Amino acid sequence: MRAAGYTYDDVRHLLRRGALTPVRRGAYVAGSWPDDQHAQHRLAIRAAVRELGADAVVSHTSAAVPHGLPTWRTSLDQVHVTKNRSSGGRRSPRVHLHVAALAPTEIVELGGVRVTSPLRTLADLARSVPFEQGVVVLDAALAGGLVDPEELPDALHRMRRRRGVSVARRAASFADGRSESVGEARSRVAIARAGLPPPTPQWEVRDAAGRLVGRVDFGWPEQGVVGEFDGRVKYGRGRYESVGRGQKGAEQDPGEVVYREKRREDELRARQLTVIRWSWVDLERFEPVAARLDRAIRDG
Repeated sequence: MRAAGYTYDDVRHLLRRGALTPVRRGAYVAGSWPDDQHAQHRLAIRAAVRELGADAVVSHTSAAVPHGLPTWRTSLDQVHVTKNRSSGGRRSPRVHLHVAALAPTEIVELGGVRVTSPLRTLADLARSVPFEQGVVVLDAALAGGLVDPEELPDALHRMRRRRGVSVARRAASFADGRSESVGEARSRVAIARAGLPPPTPQWEVRDAAGRLVGRVDFGWPEQGVVGEFDGRVKYGRGRYESVGRGQKGAEQDPGEVVYREKRREDELRARQLTVIRWSWVDLERFEPVAARLDRAIRDG
């Protein structure tokens, strides 16, 4: 802006008007700060890499954002970058600089920014976040076809002396690309922690003629039990919103949505299936749902 003829007074005036919003010291975005957390972080990434030098590669949680991966319960306060060297790592309130070996094949360019590849990003993330958060991001990557599941063990083996590899290996072995949302990934973790038999994700229920009755989130076919994660935020007027990977559902009449769901569930129950539902709130304290599932599975 200085090169274009703007003075400090001009910048202050634009800031007061809301025509500019500061991203970090010396970096601004035209207009207001976006509401979306990932959009905010993309701006923070661009502002940071301009100051960190050409050898800085966006990595870890920050690399998950341009790759379109979920960052459930993972802080985006800092921009994470990795430099291909053995020392000099540091942290500040806005930037976490990692130092580690990076092969050329582990670096890609997205939107003009150098970012760790999907495989390297997942390996770094799975090592640095708790098990459940690792499962969420790994499930999303597998569902989106970002990585080959057979490549993950090799990538983690190359990091076998790095901190957090044992947790990452557990998350990688548990990950399943059939999960279609953050809530479904978390549900699988909750079911496993409750000691319940592993379900079949995305079970297709069919009638005697082989016609599809419905596809359910989780099924225990032998016991005739269906588990459904209800990820709806609300039945708002004019828009049906779901919490998944940050995507909103298409415009639908809320009454029609409820009606179709009820008919679908009636058809499942008509086939002597026990349907048990849970929501985001239940995932915070899953014991009551787990008890209902356990009784249904045992009775089945």
